[in-house]
Amino acid sequence: MTGGEIAGLIAAIAFLILVIGLVVLLRRVTKVMKEIQATVNEATRTVTVVTGDVDTLSKEVEGLLTKANVLLDDVNGKVANLDPVFQAAGDLGASVSDLNEASHNLVDKISNVGATTAKASALSRVGASALRFYRKRRQHKATTDSEVNTQQGSDL
Repeated sequence: MTGGEIAGLIAAIAFLILVIGLVVLLRRVTKVMKEIQATVNEATRTVTVVTGDVDTLSKEVEGLLTKANVLLDDVNGKVANLDPVFQAAGDLGASVSDLNEASHNLVDKISNVGATTAKASALSRVGASALRFYRKRRQHKATTDSEVNTQQGSDL
């Protein structure tokens, strides 16, 4: 074997090792590609299922939002109907406050009348006492004058 033949044999063996390496590499790449294809297929099925579920959920959420809007409108209407009740309650509170103030004023006036009546009663008693005293004095004077007149008439 000559040097050229040995070099050719080494080149052929190197080429064979390279081809075997490429075959092994390509088999592994093919295996990985099959796994990737399986994963992509599974992801596609999952996305299809999720898309269907999302469509169903979005329709249900839309129905719930519609019902919530109707309920909110109903609540707003009922609150609007209750506004006059709260207004009436506020007016009633103001009326009760006014009545309370008027009652206080009446009690104050009655207290003042009571005090005035007490003063008038005391003055009336003083006046009655003064009148009795005056009458007694007058009667006493009249009696004294008549006794004096009687004595003067008897002296004559």
